[in-house]
Amino acid sequence: MGSRAAQLLRSVGLVVDGPVAWGQPVRSRSPGVYVVELPALLEKAPIDHNALRRWIERVPTLLLDGERPTPHQLADRLAAFWYPDQTVLYIGRTARSLGGRVAAYYGTPLGDPRPHAGGHWIKTLHDLPRCLVWWSETNAAEEYEDALLAAFERAVDPAVAERLYDPTVVVPFANLQTQTGLRRDHGISGALLPDDGAREAANVETAPTRQSVRRPSTARSITPRPGASATGDGRRRAPKAAPAAGRGAAIEPVHISSSGLEQLRAELEELRSVERPAVVARIRAARELGDLSENADYEAARHDQSFTEGRIRTLEALIQHAVIIEESVEGEEVRVGSTVRVAVDGREERYTIVGRTEANPREGRISNASPLGRALLGKRPGDEVVVKLPVGETRYRVLEVG
Repeated sequence: MGSRAAQLLRSVGLVVDGPVAWGQPVRSRSPGVYVVELPALLEKAPIDHNALRRWIERVPTLLLDGERPTPHQLADRLAAFWYPDQTVLYIGRTARSLGGRVAAYYGTPLGDPRPHAGGHWIKTLHDLPRCLVWWSETNAAEEYEDALLAAFERAVDPAVAERLYDPTVVVPFANLQTQTGLRRDHGISGALLPDDGAREAANVETAPTRQSVRRPSTARSITPRPGASATGDGRRRAPKAAPAAGRGAAIEPVHISSSGLEQLRAELEELRSVERPAVVARIRAARELGDLSENADYEAARHDQSFTEGRIRTLEALIQHAVIIEESVEGEEVRVGSTVRVAVDGREERYTIVGRTEANPREGRISNASPLGRALLGKRPGDEVVVKLPVGETRYRVLEVG
């Protein structure tokens, strides 16, 4: 049958380069996509228990279903995502240098967050040097990664997919999410050490030089999948998820009232216990209808799942970084949580300063990050502030803080 990775790349209209053995350099400084595959089909996952033991010992935050796992327990969970009918292990992309990206993939130890921790499950397998790396140069790496993931899903036997631990997200073994942001429900958390804020993998890749040769794409039109949006140049963007903590980016506190926090928690519980199971059931039911490529119910359910999971991640991040607003004391300076009576243009208005999640200007609840909210913070009765608004400068005088 030949290489399934090469067939996969050709199936979306790409010119194939490679392969090289795992660990060998990819001779390309151009952007593009790459695929890692086994040399032959394997009925069972070749999990390296020693690698798992080192991973668990090295990363004290690693949990399986909320508890510290044994190597055997972790191996069983990883094996529950194995495809006996597929050789492709990972599909990746880069907008810069394929050689640099693949080198970063090789060189990131299991448990490290950088330079490239994507697809880190592949480091749990035996005999990686026998694996092969194929690649294709293209300026539309994001679009072709999406097309490759879709082609991989179509190639998987539905009966095999149904036996996976999470049969709703069908991606190669070492890919943990789809292009649209749908994440596997695998139960493994805290798998990477905290990042020290150093440069991400994209910053350490080798930039293309003037001598780089980019091969023209042979496929110019790729139909966007549900959940992706198109930009002016035809490139797609997946819905943005909430920022992850501990990855080098500073997370701002989320100022919120006690009641507001309870509302977020209630919404999160509703999504986890009702909405998520319902959409998973819809996906499973749609799968039973047959051909997924022409299955509108399946595509709609996957689209809904993308937004459900995105909202769950957003709520989790908001709750994790929530700072409860304390009750304001009458007459003190304005702070988040204060109700302020001001004089403006000969009339009086009343505002409550809240965090962004609870802001509603129509109800007089203004964000502490808004121009007026920022100007009022720290002020006392009698103080005046000038706020630059789109309609011009407006002067406010603080009458009362309560």
